[in-house]
Amino acid sequence: MKNQITNALSDFFFEYETPRQVLVRNRRVGVVCRLIQLGVLAYIIGWVFIYEKGYQSTDTAVSSVFTKMKGVGYTNVSGSERVWDVADYVFPPQGDSSFVVMTNYIITEGQKMGKCPELKGKHNCNSDSDCEGGSFKRTGHGQMTGVCVEGTKTCEVLAWCPVEDDHNIPDPPLLMSAENYTLFIKNSVTFPLFGVTRSNLVEGIDADYISKCLHDPKKAPLCPIFRLGDIVKLSGFSFETIARVGGAIGIVVDWTCNLDVDVKHCKPQYNFHGLYGNPAETDKARASVGYNFRYAKHYMEDKIQKRTLLKVFGIRFDIIVQSLARKFDIIPTLTAIGSGVGIFGVATVVCDLVLLYLLPKREFYKNMKFKYTDTHTQQDSESLGLDTSVYYTLEANARQAQGTDQSNDPDSEAGSTETEVSKK
Repeated sequence: MKNQITNALSDFFFEYETPRQVLVRNRRVGVVCRLIQLGVLAYIIGWVFIYEKGYQSTDTAVSSVFTKMKGVGYTNVSGSERVWDVADYVFPPQGDSSFVVMTNYIITEGQKMGKCPELKGKHNCNSDSDCEGGSFKRTGHGQMTGVCVEGTKTCEVLAWCPVEDDHNIPDPPLLMSAENYTLFIKNSVTFPLFGVTRSNLVEGIDADYISKCLHDPKKAPLCPIFRLGDIVKLSGFSFETIARVGGAIGIVVDWTCNLDVDVKHCKPQYNFHGLYGNPAETDKARASVGYNFRYAKHYMEDKIQKRTLLKVFGIRFDIIVQSLARKFDIIPTLTAIGSGVGIFGVATVVCDLVLLYLLPKREFYKNMKFKYTDTHTQQDSESLGLDTSVYYTLEANARQAQGTDQSNDPDSEAGSTETEVSKK
């Protein structure tokens, strides 16, 4: 027992096992194998390393965005002149990454709390019984008092009076001057994995440059100051169309950086996308077209609380930071190489399937590839005084001889036979 354990340990530590290999000289199988290996190699080099950058690790950025609008608008409605500055037409005014610029509006001045008739078409009535006192309508402006107003044939409501009439949207938009407003974007990003911090005010962009530049995709692609009309145009919309009823536009700041080169080459790219609607659509019957909201300015007049209500139509801008930084890393490199080497085994599997199951001489290849051991075979080889491997070779040749005569075609399976007996 002790000797057996010693021999087992000795075999385990001091012997090396390797798979048995059979060299098959067959042009068709050889070409198939090399084509598969070539395809795998092209996949590893072309897709994994060149396209997917499998030799680099990646990181996304932590970012912040500040915005600032500049520009002045002018309106003249029914002889009432007014100048609109940034504090009037930007919502909210804090300079967030998402904000609205007012381009059109409906104003209702001097509203005060009281009782007044609803708009025509809202709550029509013929008698007081059609107006349920104390109730509300989803599309109404206030609480019904239970009175049907004879002059308008609508229900009386307790609300801010006079109620807003928003049926007629100004066309052309009242603030078409917004087309010439400018937007300044200040963006900084940090890639924590690589310890790299960048700003869109990159090298060469100083105060003097900013005071003169205006963003242009070809002439000034790094300028952080944008004209609103250019943004709308680059997003695929018509400014007059979107300004009338409002819409939404996305400004994408794309930081795609290769940190294997100098960090100064890590620069942003700006892209513009129309987020609401399709600029090719002309169907005016679409439901809920545009973007709008309401806000009110309250004040006191003769000790009575009043308000000015504005229904604002505007363009909503969403600034979206998209980032991806890459840098060489030995771990993903070795992982990609290892997986690629493993895929090379596909060629062996395919060629084995062809040899063992599809070719006419598949039985011969099975005998050459697999070694079978049994008592009968061992006794036969010993009675002939032959080595077991020699015996198997002779047996394989005998089986081959039972088939068709060997062909002189270099692609035939007979051309792949080289026995150990011939070598001897």
